[in-house]
Amino acid sequence: MHDTTLLQLIEDDFAPAQQLLDLLQAESTALHGRDMPLLEDILARKQSLVLLLDQQGRRRSELLAGLGLSPDREGAQQLASQSSLGELLMQQLDTLGKMLADCQAINERNGRAITLQQSTTANQIRILMGGEAPSLYDSRGSTSPLSKPRALSQA
Repeated sequence: MHDTTLLQLIEDDFAPAQQLLDLLQAESTALHGRDMPLLEDILARKQSLVLLLDQQGRRRSELLAGLGLSPDREGAQQLASQSSLGELLMQQLDTLGKMLADCQAINERNGRAITLQQSTTANQIRILMGGEAPSLYDSRGSTSPLSKPRALSQA
């Protein structure tokens, strides 16, 4: 009975995990295109999927803990070893784990893209605002003194 419940909880996560994977891929495209309205929409949908997946994960953990098993893969393996559905249960758990690992990898890649864009934007703003003075060299190879840095718009 508990094995079928756990199997159902795992299978119930397939659709939201696939939706999250699709959203993360769409987010990657939107990040490169800097499509802010689409990114805001994706963020809202992504947050609801992450919450749903988290709740389902907690339900699986509680089910295993309620049986006196560890609330992780090891506990699922112990339950599977005592069940006629054991092989299917572990296959489905592996499938879900792969989907979530793919989600994590794409999310990390998207995070690096966001960090790069933030850095680039900050550098562009610093240049436009006339940030730190450039170090220029004169004909003798020493740095030339600049009286005061000017913004690009004033140059």
